[in-house]
Amino acid sequence: QVQLVESGGGLVQAGDSLRLSCAASGRTFSNYFIGWFRQTPGKEREFVAFINRSGGITYYADSVKGRFTISRDNAANTVSLQMNSLKPEDTAVYYCAARIKPDSYVFPTSYDYWGQGTQVTVSS
Repeated sequence: QVQLVESGGGLVQAGDSLRLSCAASGRTFSNYFIGWFRQTPGKEREFVAFINRSGGITYYADSVKGRFTISRDNAANTVSLQMNSLKPEDTAVYYCAARIKPDSYVFPTSYDYWGQGTQVTVSS
């Protein structure tokens, strides 16, 4: 299995940028598809971004397309989420998740391993 640890969250103002990182340990990181999700109190976990094992394929939620960029460094066992032009509605706990098998990338239930999350707060 793989262990995931997110970092990089914080409190920023609207229009600012943040870079989240997801550090993995355990089995071969390059075997895993990685997704970023976010969740606010009382709401379901929401898909944000996805990257395939090589890093050559990415998908984004419409709400973040053009502002967020997902990338990975398999040699360093990390996945990053660069978030630009942040909006108050981006406020949430952000989670990275991993899975081995190809599956739907938008559903949280498709992922086997999760980090503990990192809080992102965007003030207006």
